[in-house]
Amino acid sequence: MTIAEFKTQLKPYKALLGFDYGSKRLGVAVSDLLLMTATPYKIIQRGNFQADLAEIQKIIREKEIGGIVYGLPLQMNGEEGDIAQEVRKFAQRLAQEVKLPYFFWDERLSSSAVENMMIKEADLSRSKRKKSLDAGAAAYILQGVLDAFNFV
Repeated sequence: MTIAEFKTQLKPYKALLGFDYGSKRLGVAVSDLLLMTATPYKIIQRGNFQADLAEIQKIIREKEIGGIVYGLPLQMNGEEGDIAQEVRKFAQRLAQEVKLPYFFWDERLSSSAVENMMIKEADLSRSKRKKSLDAGAAAYILQGVLDAFNFV
């Protein structure tokens, strides 16, 4: 699916949910209802799938979510590795339970970019960065999609 096709599947005045997938943590970001700004929301400490699903469904209800964006960790040569395949499997499994359109966005270097910003601009210590890096990366990924919407 292209980004233009994804955009046409979204209902008006519904937010987007962004994920930075990890096997231990799931970084979560949420957009505003006008799809202009992504904000780090929380980090879900991964448990079993049912626990993850319950937390995600709660966010979807509370934040009026109309679509999901997954960061897809491509290798530097653009190919998909094992982690990218894990993200796709997670998305497919979640799609069986949550009937919302979803899209994959190239997330290469998103965590590095966010961590550099946290160091240079916010001067956060390593422990403080660790607490918010995944949600910040999710917001970085989601903001990339929101910005791309302006060009389709």
